[in-house]
Amino acid sequence: MSEMNLQEAVVTTRLDAVVNWGRKNSLWPLPFGTACCAIEFMSVMASKYDMSRFGAEAMRFSPRQSDMMLVLGTVTNKMAPVLRTIYAQMAEPKWVISVGVCASSGGMYRTYATLQGIDRIIPVDVYVPGCPPRPESMLYGVMKLQEKIEKEGLGMRKDHIRRFYESLERQKELEARTGLTGQQAIREMLLDAAATGAPTIF
Repeated sequence: MSEMNLQEAVVTTRLDAVVNWGRKNSLWPLPFGTACCAIEFMSVMASKYDMSRFGAEAMRFSPRQSDMMLVLGTVTNKMAPVLRTIYAQMAEPKWVISVGVCASSGGMYRTYATLQGIDRIIPVDVYVPGCPPRPESMLYGVMKLQEKIEKEGLGMRKDHIRRFYESLERQKELEARTGLTGQQAIREMLLDAAATGAPTIF
């Protein structure tokens, strides 16, 4: 029997490196499209830009089958409880890309009806600037997210996801106690957070 060369038969690595390699190359996107950024995103998924090169072609419209949400366009305060519910239902670990200036900061809509940045109500991992951003910018955002996933430890996401679920419980308790709608409860939580100098409600 020939002698086995261990260098050709054995590979040593870290568990988190293998898991993160699998995670970054098998992202399942969930588009939360509300405005023109969603139209740009359609071309990202088409053959010219081909998002499948990044292992992210399995687009799903069910949060329970997705782990990467792309918020594409303006988010009003009335949409805020819906966005939080969808994020809560996504498979863990989960990531969020805020696409375009409207989702990231409210954009040109400095009004009482528009949420001034989705990172006030859900955790955001990558911001893609533009109005609307070109498809290349969206692909670059996915690549930056892959770099972030590659460097994460297996337990790094647990803390902010736990804090989000705690804020969701506070929202539900506020709705039940006061009879407020989801939109009104989130507004009260944002006002309370602003009074204490906190940038988010989670």
